[in-house]
Amino acid sequence: MRKSLKQVMAEYGPVALTVYLVLFAGVLAGSWAAIRLGWSPSGAAGSAGTFAAAYVFTKLTQPLRIAATLALTPIVAKVHARLTSQRTEVK
Repeated sequence: MRKSLKQVMAEYGPVALTVYLVLFAGVLAGSWAAIRLGWSPSGAAGSAGTFAAAYVFTKLTQPLRIAATLALTPIVAKVHARLTSQRTEVK
């Protein structure tokens, strides 16, 4: 059964939100850096400012970021739970 982003957010809460926001920030920063380093997008986004073009590219990649969030959140949640339980055992 395929889970939706809403279901994953409800099940994993802050971990899912953090994964999504980290992916968003990473794509936005990577897009901005790529444009600043010389990659020139074509079309309407190419004539906008660097940040605006990076934001448009980031919005275009939203389906991929959602898919990555759905795939990575359970893994990150397991690692987070393991690290949290180890930290409480040490105390």
